[in-house]
Amino acid sequence: MDDNKKKITFIVNPISGTQSKELVLSLLDEKLDKTKYVWEIVYTERAGHAVEIAADAAKNNVDIVVAVGGDGTINEVARSLVHTTTALAIIPCGSGNGLARHLQIPMDPRKALDILNNGKTDIIDYGKIDGTAFFCTCGVGFDAFVSLKFANAGKRGLLTYLEKTLQESLVYQPETYELETEDGTTRYKAFLIACGNASQYGNNAYIAPQAALNDGLLDVTILEPFTVLDVPSLAFQLFNKTIDQNSRIKTFRCKRMCIHRSAPGVAHYDGDPMQAGKDIDIVLIQKGLHVVVPNTSHKRKENPNVLQKAQEYVNGIRLINEAIVDDIAHKNKEILRHNKQFIKKLTKKD
Repeated sequence: MDDNKKKITFIVNPISGTQSKELVLSLLDEKLDKTKYVWEIVYTERAGHAVEIAADAAKNNVDIVVAVGGDGTINEVARSLVHTTTALAIIPCGSGNGLARHLQIPMDPRKALDILNNGKTDIIDYGKIDGTAFFCTCGVGFDAFVSLKFANAGKRGLLTYLEKTLQESLVYQPETYELETEDGTTRYKAFLIACGNASQYGNNAYIAPQAALNDGLLDVTILEPFTVLDVPSLAFQLFNKTIDQNSRIKTFRCKRMCIHRSAPGVAHYDGDPMQAGKDIDIVLIQKGLHVVVPNTSHKRKENPNVLQKAQEYVNGIRLINEAIVDDIAHKNKEILRHNKQFIKKLTKKD
């Protein structure tokens, strides 16, 4: 091995997301600059395995660890690289790709690999929820509840997530939370509370559109109870980076927060569910992770994603309509069934 070349470890989750990893790996010889790098490829074999592989890479002074997978794989790799000199790079192959999108890493694996040759290294903040590291978002309420349903769905992808979201949104009940920050304590009845280090969940769904990865602050978004009539505007603003302008949304920034709720339950970190207690501690840690990012990210335009965003919005509205119609039809069937039973009882008495 040439000591003058930088060492890269590719950590591949073979089952994450919806994209083929073999395509990515077949491009390495073609795309990577062999005068700069030597590399190895390691496959994960179980949940949590990427944490171990990345920790060994950092211990052995590997220069870059590339996460080839979805948000869960990226989280596992990144949490082993915090406060080390080893940088995280991403080849996004997941369902949401929230951190990759915020860092403006292309979804095309060829272009993502180009960043290894031509990119630069930056350093970003990260957060912890009850001691577990997150890099995009964490939170409680409806999005955490859906993350649990999504994790057990068996299928991945945007439409599966939307389907679970819309199914559960018709029955989910908001909770009352007490939020304690360095600026005081407030109470909210909320559908969800999201804490953003990055701006989005993934799939260009911007839950914290003003969030930055290097400002030392969490961007907290609180969605208050809403009606079915509010859903179209909320959906549109979520994908249009303007959800913070909605009247049902409250936002603020803080460095740390403790969420108090009436009972233990599910929370989430980077889209993965976790069980948490009644009191949940969330903290932002500054400048903790080196990442490889595009060298000309400021030149990237939003226009190429307009059609994609429009299609995602149309798909969402279609699923919303279908879910509402199905719910109304189900309720009507139940009413008819009860009426028939009532009529039968009356008939028997006569």
